[in-house]
Amino acid sequence: MSSNLQDRFAAALMPNYGVPPLALTRGQGCRVWDEDGNEYLDLFAGIAVSSLGHAHPAIVAAVSRQVATIAHTSNLFVNEPAVRLAERIQELIGDEGQNSRVFFANSGAEANEAALKLVRRHQGARRSVIVAAEGGFHGRTMGALAVTGKPSIREPFGPFGFDVRFVPFGDADALKAAVGTDTAAVITEPCLGEGGVVPAPDGFLRAVREVCDASGAVFVLDEVQSGVGRTGSWFAFQREGPGKVVPDVLTLAKGLGGGLPIGACVGIGDLGTAFGKGDHGSTFGGNAVACAAALAVLDTVDLAHVRSVGETLSAGLSAAGPHPLFRGVRGTGLWLAVVLSSAVAPQVELSARRHGFLVNAVQPDAIRLAPPLILTAAQAGRFVAALPAILDGAIS
Repeated sequence: MSSNLQDRFAAALMPNYGVPPLALTRGQGCRVWDEDGNEYLDLFAGIAVSSLGHAHPAIVAAVSRQVATIAHTSNLFVNEPAVRLAERIQELIGDEGQNSRVFFANSGAEANEAALKLVRRHQGARRSVIVAAEGGFHGRTMGALAVTGKPSIREPFGPFGFDVRFVPFGDADALKAAVGTDTAAVITEPCLGEGGVVPAPDGFLRAVREVCDASGAVFVLDEVQSGVGRTGSWFAFQREGPGKVVPDVLTLAKGLGGGLPIGACVGIGDLGTAFGKGDHGSTFGGNAVACAAALAVLDTVDLAHVRSVGETLSAGLSAAGPHPLFRGVRGTGLWLAVVLSSAVAPQVELSARRHGFLVNAVQPDAIRLAPPLILTAAQAGRFVAALPAILDGAIS
């Protein structure tokens, strides 16, 4: 029974997560089952991680082959999957990312920690300020938390090792006013993930690039959640068009490993070689099994499918009203938010679960949808058809 496993969880694990409402035991494609045998359509994918869903044959085969060959080498030896994965990331960034280099970590927070340390190594102590976005989220380790613009989770753990100026997300004028000769870097997401799937205004990334070029600040783009096909492009910055906007540092994680833990910090241009020997490291970073899984993800994700099903889901949800709770849809690809007219997202999440769907109450008035990138149009249609009843259930 789920209740038994939840009791064991509460007795054995630290209480920082509370006790989750479900104990999931099995998955297949976009479907999962809990300890009690209930089936759900997974529209959340473990916080945008399970990019190929659950038990995908490509990942099962890649991981099985690799773990039966060699699972771990540490960074004292070369393993071929890590080299191939770094080369693939370079290829996907394209010509705009010439001279890029990759550092592998185990998570998005670690990738952002590496990015901040890379900035410090490149800029030195003379530039001490990082400019970040209000509402932004970059992780819960001390460096990543320093630039996370959510006071409720940030303030209890200060002071931090950086001077940080926060500006409204997407406000190019405020950004320009905040960045000066003391600014080491600007870090931003292309779309606020934990902030409620809030895309930056058109042209904002270009404005960040221009401000950084003018001031000498490093442009760090956090694509931990948006990268690896989530928006219908390999990276969200590529939606601006080839060659238009390229960051100096790009961070990735979540969907890259398709369920296995891996993160990447990509330095582009001078930032690719800013670290010297011994400047940074990770025992598990570049783990052969995780890299094999990531290569399977990159070989399998179909960007045209993501765009098509994402458009179908977004259009269907937009047409699902009118409903007193439904205010609209925002986002791109298979990274969307159902925006609510009142702060009842937790109730909507619970109602969706009762109807057989896993979604995420990411903000009080927003439901995040980040399903596996293999979601079918028919599965998207099931959720669209059920949404009115789900919303009714949240207010009944």
